[in-house]
Amino acid sequence: MTSTAQSLPNGASDFDFLHGSWRVSHQRLAQRLKGSNDWVRFGGTMSAKPILGGLGNFDENVIELPQGTYEACTVRMFNPTQARWSIYWIDARDPKLDQPVHGVFSNGVGTFYGEDVFAGRPIRIRFLWSHIQARSARWEQAFSADGGATWEPNWIMEFARV
Repeated sequence: MTSTAQSLPNGASDFDFLHGSWRVSHQRLAQRLKGSNDWVRFGGTMSAKPILGGLGNFDENVIELPQGTYEACTVRMFNPTQARWSIYWIDARDPKLDQPVHGVFSNGVGTFYGEDVFAGRPIRIRFLWSHIQARSARWEQAFSADGGATWEPNWIMEFARV
């Protein structure tokens, strides 16, 4: 059975803005969770499409780091029972599903949290999707080493539709 936009549960179309092709401007902290203020800037591309009859989407990224280009992808799935999204990152340099982040959109901002390990210590991860327009959007990743009391943004992606 194929779902249509009219029959999708509330919240399942939150990421529809992302479908299509994008040029991406990246900013990433040179060193994470070390008090760094040194940002590295680089480019990339991303292409996203719906999957599972609209209950998810999949994107493919080309990330042009200064030390070399690599590919990665994201799988996002909407759970109608929980009314929330789960987001999984897959990096070609270490191809596995990373720990997911989970969350929802509210007032035009998507906020997603997860648990992971960075440099041998447990951290919380936060993704923010914001500034969503027809031809642009912004994604930010932040880490917290203190259970979410403080956050260090460490990767920002500015999307421009191709």
